[in-house]
Amino acid sequence: MSSPFRRLLHWGPIAVLGIIKLITWAMIHLMSMWWPPHVSIAAVIHSVMFISLAALTLYYFLQSLLEGPGFVPNGWKPENEEDTEYLQYCTVCESYKAPRSHHCKKCGRCVKKMDHHCPWINCCVGHANHGYFTTFLMFAVLGCFHASIVLVICLYHAINRVWYMYNGTGQEPMIYLTLSTLLLTLLATGMAVGVVLAVGALLYFQIRGILSNRTTIEEWIVEKAVSRREEQGLPPLIYPYDLGWKKNWQLVWSGVLYDGLKWPILDGCGQYDLTMEQKAQKIEKQLRSRLFTATSSYSGHWVPILTRPRAALSVPCSDEARLPLQPGDIIRATRQRRQWLFGEKQVGMGEASKGPRGWFPRDAVVPTDEMKIKPD
Repeated sequence: MSSPFRRLLHWGPIAVLGIIKLITWAMIHLMSMWWPPHVSIAAVIHSVMFISLAALTLYYFLQSLLEGPGFVPNGWKPENEEDTEYLQYCTVCESYKAPRSHHCKKCGRCVKKMDHHCPWINCCVGHANHGYFTTFLMFAVLGCFHASIVLVICLYHAINRVWYMYNGTGQEPMIYLTLSTLLLTLLATGMAVGVVLAVGALLYFQIRGILSNRTTIEEWIVEKAVSRREEQGLPPLIYPYDLGWKKNWQLVWSGVLYDGLKWPILDGCGQYDLTMEQKAQKIEKQLRSRLFTATSSYSGHWVPILTRPRAALSVPCSDEARLPLQPGDIIRATRQRRQWLFGEKQVGMGEASKGPRGWFPRDAVVPTDEMKIKPD
């Protein structure tokens, strides 16, 4: 796990800082020609409004990055020793996973109330920084929406500057752009519009999750619980953490009231209800998995165009690891695509059998139960 300040040394945060700087520069440069602050009080308010949005975007971005998601202490276990049977054990952190926590391979720790790992802040979104992250998204969308409108108007005036000189009334703003500033402004405009669309969609899903007090991972668990319980004739799962949208909203911005290890729940629900449902789903997943034996080697390349062209043309859209193979390796596959499988190497017995996980080409393996024993 990297230190808070070392998280900045990554392409994600560097890209975000670059986008904020580019859009802010373009806005200040063009607004000084289109509607300079000395013209009127309205122009001053307009400029201050954007600068405030840019500053708040930067502040909450840095807060969500430097604060981090909050991690389950190494060696943690519940106060009541008997409750360990309801929890999952993390062999990496050598501790039990607290309710709503999950292990993140990129962070290298178990994250409290993990929502997802965000490359743009180079850490997870979780218990400690969920409010900061959502506020960052909100100000980023508002600031870029403002910038999109202003930059488009300024580009229009810049393109028509010559026409204004000969046919205008003299009241039109005269915006001068060189080739380099024109290209940078076009890039800033595209970035601003892209942020509004992409980050706006992410903001919508974040707010929807907050109002129901569900993380992205918990959405998946609840969705799987519906089909699993219907198939097995079990009563529907009552999600224990949905306390109503007002309390759910307050929980995210008053996280200091909770340690991220124990949560308020609905009356009649148990603290470990969702954890037990997840354990049941994992057991069922293992039962439905299938063993495969590697018949040829696979280097672990993400796009093995020379050795496996068919697999290279349909690589999984995922940043999950690829699993190098040698002939004879045994892999337990739990997910599949047309040309790829996702699984875990079997390196021992019981819990010790769990080895590295990742995607590997389907044509590099055969089902173990179909392997023919060759005579001596």
